[in-house]
Amino acid sequence: MITANQLRLFTEQIFLAIGCSETDAQLAADVLVSADLRGVDSHGVARLPGYIRLYDNGRINPQPHIRVVHETPSTAVVDGDRGLGLVVGPWAMQVAIEKARLAGTGWVAVRNSNHFGIAGYHALLAAEHDMIGQAMTHAAPLVAPTFSLDKLLGTNPIAVAIPAATEPTFLADFASTAVAYGKLEILQRKGQDVPLGWAQDADGQPTTDANAIRNGGALLPLGTDREHGSHKGYGLGAIVDIFSGVLSGANYGPWVPPFATAGFMQANEGVGAGTGHFFGAMRIDAFRPANEFKTHMDTWIQRFRQAKAIDGKQVLIPGDPEREMEAERLQNGIPVVDPVIKSLEELGERFGIKL
Repeated sequence: MITANQLRLFTEQIFLAIGCSETDAQLAADVLVSADLRGVDSHGVARLPGYIRLYDNGRINPQPHIRVVHETPSTAVVDGDRGLGLVVGPWAMQVAIEKARLAGTGWVAVRNSNHFGIAGYHALLAAEHDMIGQAMTHAAPLVAPTFSLDKLLGTNPIAVAIPAATEPTFLADFASTAVAYGKLEILQRKGQDVPLGWAQDADGQPTTDANAIRNGGALLPLGTDREHGSHKGYGLGAIVDIFSGVLSGANYGPWVPPFATAGFMQANEGVGAGTGHFFGAMRIDAFRPANEFKTHMDTWIQRFRQAKAIDGKQVLIPGDPEREMEAERLQNGIPVVDPVIKSLEELGERFGIKL
């Protein structure tokens, strides 16, 4: 077990070593460690070597000039100047929050960014201000649309955070695919197969090979196949891609630059600038009094918690498992598997930083 503070300090020092400012290094480290605390190990410090590989390949600018390049009272387009998405994302969400303060809602499309970590981190920023937060991002083309052999979409997650009064914030944070690619990475490290329904092979057939994507296969949309609603997952992923890419001026579809763990590094850019995201902040009192709304959210959450459950099961509220995991890991530390420890130690040796 490693404590969150140990991981945060190490990660911060690595980002400082590549030239990030102290503020940006602290923020980037916080985003990554928050994923580990919440049990989303696929998007935590295990990804740190990947960000450094992006830096090595000239894909990350450690000192970006992030700026608004177009705006109206309630909307904006932000150019991330190839900065860490871990930094660009919170910056852009803050713009959305400020827009919402003035106009009731704020919507921000981002271009020229990079992988921004877990979407839920950014959505929660708005919830702290009695706002409903939304965050989405597209990603490297690892996903085949329904009936396709070509990989044209990313795992393209969506997160929505809705504050309550006494109950914890409702947080739905999910990929538009059957599973996030990071889950395959975890099984790859363990040498285990993936469940059927997660991926297809190069011929479009169901597979349990955790390395299928590296061997010409693809991840599958949420729903897995047409009979189980994969066209709906495909539609969700397409919406995220259009909002994040086509609307912002970033690349989109098969042209979205890959993250370093995607199995390939070469970006096939050409229709836009870098990776894109989309953020929204909606001031609750633009619709009804915030305290009134949050009291009703308590009622909503409590009723769902009281639902009669299948034997041996419990009805959960989106965000429950992550909150429980965070409490446990803050107390007992974060388990980090040996391959990740090894990659972090190698990174530390490069920069003279001890884990």
